[in-house]
Amino acid sequence: MSLLNGVLNTDLINPANVAKYKEEFNRAKPYKHLVIDNFLAPAVADSLFNNFPKMTELRKHYKGLNEQKSEGSSFGEYHGDFVKVLEAIKCEEFVKMLEQIVQIDDLLLPDDHRGAGVHQGKNGSFLDIHVDFSIHPILNMHRRLNLLIYLNKGWKKEYGGHLELWNPDVSICEKEVMPSFNRCVIFETTDTSYHGYDTINIPEDQTRKSIYSYYYSPVADGVKYHDTIFKPRPSDSAIKKTQTHAKETLKNGVKKTLQKLGIKSIFKKFE
Repeated sequence: MSLLNGVLNTDLINPANVAKYKEEFNRAKPYKHLVIDNFLAPAVADSLFNNFPKMTELRKHYKGLNEQKSEGSSFGEYHGDFVKVLEAIKCEEFVKMLEQIVQIDDLLLPDDHRGAGVHQGKNGSFLDIHVDFSIHPILNMHRRLNLLIYLNKGWKKEYGGHLELWNPDVSICEKEVMPSFNRCVIFETTDTSYHGYDTINIPEDQTRKSIYSYYYSPVADGVKYHDTIFKPRPSDSAIKKTQTHAKETLKNGVKKTLQKLGIKSIFKKFE
């Protein structure tokens, strides 16, 4: 039996729709992306929402200049349906369809927190505009795609927190995608795929929930390592713009040096 049956919405996620999704992905702006609503089977999506891990159960909590959110990747400690979803989106059948849609060969979803996990943010959560790290520092694989599954029932426009897709010089937000329940967004990760979400304003008993997954392929010639690179919004204060630039310059300089020296133990220990 297919690993997709009963987990993904196979009325939508099947070989018959590959050509349509490929066209949508390639013509999307400001960079290649695809939005699929009702991505998971309804019962599975409901289960994930009802059993989403508590903030205190997540591995890491970011409260810095450019992000405020929590993250976890301990699928074995979450409800069993989280493991089923992970198995479905990394199985050969699904990955082969994904490769046909995005026209990237040899995709891999790693078994670590740089491969898949969950994100969650309470009121006030935000993630500033950024491009993602380019190379997995342990596996030495090229990061190519993000696949996000949102699990927010009753999300309202006034809550904010839309996924923002920005132009290459981070001067204009060209598209916003509401993080609606059971909505999947797939986008190519490049040195100009700037994205993030602005500060959310939600009731204190709610959170912004999503599953993340990052796909990699072998590193091609010319691909250079860099860590996540945050950029300030045009509306940010002069002080925050200066602080962001200084922080990102220092952080990326240190991590590039560690990567070049092959000191993988540092990445394993502190991330």
